[in-house]
Amino acid sequence: MTQPKPAAQPDIGPIVSAAHLADGGLPALSEMEFALVILSNAYQRWITRCTAAARGEGLSSIEVQILHAVNHRERDKSQSELCMMFNIEDTHVVAYALKKLEAMDLVEPGRRGKEKTARITKAGADLCLRYRALREKLLVESIQALGLDAARISEIAALMRVMSGQYDQASRAAASY
Repeated sequence: MTQPKPAAQPDIGPIVSAAHLADGGLPALSEMEFALVILSNAYQRWITRCTAAARGEGLSSIEVQILHAVNHRERDKSQSELCMMFNIEDTHVVAYALKKLEAMDLVEPGRRGKEKTARITKAGADLCLRYRALREKLLVESIQALGLDAARISEIAALMRVMSGQYDQASRAAASY
């Protein structure tokens, strides 16, 4: 008795959210863009939920990111530094986040010459430490169990930063189109 031949797998193509964009010259770029959307949404959901679990309820994902950035290396950060760090054009987003973090006593205002800065408070630093502990237990351990190569993850992160420059350049070109 002969074995039946398995059905041929159809060529599905890249996994994208907009096939009409993947029909162009670089379908892999559409695949990467869709993956970035999914990853971004999952990441934002994760950081808000992890922060809430660490007793930092009510913070948005950008507020959590700014909190960690202000805590970074225990050095005061200006609004313009935070905008540059996160590639945020709308300074009001960062200003609002800093005001909310100040109101929650997680950061406090400071000055560097004429420039207003933000510095982490003890309550803010403690929240960052609780977040880190939860991150290690709930996320880092499970990702390590996947056996991914840390050097490869860093390589992908570097590529993503380079690609952000390409998107910024294309954005400037589109603004003058």
